This record gives sequence, structure tokens and C-alpha cells, in this order.
Amino acid sequence: MKILIVEDNAAMRRLIRTLLSGLAGALCECEDGLEALPAYLRHRPDWVLMDIKMPGLDGIEASRKILAADPKAKIVIVTDYDDERLRTAAQKAGARGYVLKERLLDLKPMLSGETEQRQ
Repeated sequence: MKILIVEDNAAMRRLIRTLLSGLAGALCECEDGLEALPAYLRHRPDWVLMDIKMPGLDGIEASRKILAADPKAKIVIVTDYDDERLRTAAQKAGARGYVLKERLLDLKPMLSGETEQRQ
């Protein structure tokens, strides 16, 4: 499985990479929403883990751009913000899940197909 991590915090990218190292065959990364679509098109990951608050372009809009280019893209929002408005915006943008960074372990069953979280 190939996963693209879109996250502006290098420490958080390392943590996610470590958490998913046994699950993913390949992990790709980029630092902001502006890089997300080109990185997606270059790597064609099975899953995208997308932060919301990033410089340049936020994760909701970056998700929309990826899904406009590939409606079959699978995106999970990974964020610090437990906010109903953001959950709704993520769902409307086409995200398949919304995971709080304090609950990163919830990603493993979702990505492995054991569960799929819809908002």
C-alpha cells in the first residue's frame, strides 16, 4: 500500500510514518496543500492523509483538487481540530474519514480496510 502524508509539521510526519511503517509499502510526503495535487499525481497513492491547517492551501481545498483530478482518490483528514464545521466541510469535500491526531491509532484499521470511518 502506498500512502501520501500531507502535513506541514515535520515531527508529525515522522510520527505518522513510524506508526504506519509496517502497514505501508511506500510512504510519500509533502509539506503543504499546494504540493498535495502534484505529489498525488506523481505517486498515485492508495490513501492520502491530509492535515487541514497548512500554509498556502488548506487541506479541505487540497482534498477537493485531488478528488476533482481523481474521483476515486481516498483521503482521510488527520487534524488537531475536533470541530463539527470542519468535519462537515471535509465530508462535503469528499474525505472518507476524519481522525484527530490524538487518536492516530485509529488510522491503521481504517487504512487496512478493517473499518472505514465516514463522518
